[in-house]
Amino acid sequence: MLSPLLEQLVQALRCLPGVGPKSAQRMALHLLERNREGAHRLVESLAVALEQVGHCQQCRILTEEDICSLCSDPKRDDTLLCVVGSPADMLAIEQAGSYRGRYFILSGQLSPIDGIGPDEIGIPALASLLEQRRVNELILANNPTVEGEATAYYIANLLQAQDLEVTRIAHGVPMGGELEYVDGSTLSHAFSGRQRLRQ
Repeated sequence: MLSPLLEQLVQALRCLPGVGPKSAQRMALHLLERNREGAHRLVESLAVALEQVGHCQQCRILTEEDICSLCSDPKRDDTLLCVVGSPADMLAIEQAGSYRGRYFILSGQLSPIDGIGPDEIGIPALASLLEQRRVNELILANNPTVEGEATAYYIANLLQAQDLEVTRIAHGVPMGGELEYVDGSTLSHAFSGRQRLRQ
């Protein structure tokens, strides 16, 4: 039986993704029994971040600056704009190290069933950015889910009248994967996105 304050802490920790009741309870007990100094650092860091971290005015990544370091980097290619569904998606692409263009981060994916439309995920802000900046290619890097596909098609249709190449990242068999273990939907995407080896 947990005390009311301890139960309140456990419930607060459950707001984290992937943290269920048992994990939240373990975290709460660990912080209070074994690492109160770490708990104080966590509280202080969270309070400062909540106060000072906002969104970049261009790409919408979380930052304490008005314009983040990627958007202010003069070595990035201004003619390429990659649209992703979250800051985590952008960080994954950056860690891969091969993309040198700019980004625009949506606040998720379209989901009419859940009441999430274009305004909620920032598509009007994307359209406004494209009016202000000369972009040659817009790369849609949404997740290969039903919502991600719907979001990609919505954006592509919205920009159809503009003089802009709209591309979609390829989906398919992972490097090192074996075909017999790949699901049918992934194989279907791999076949439809196949590339020519010889011209």
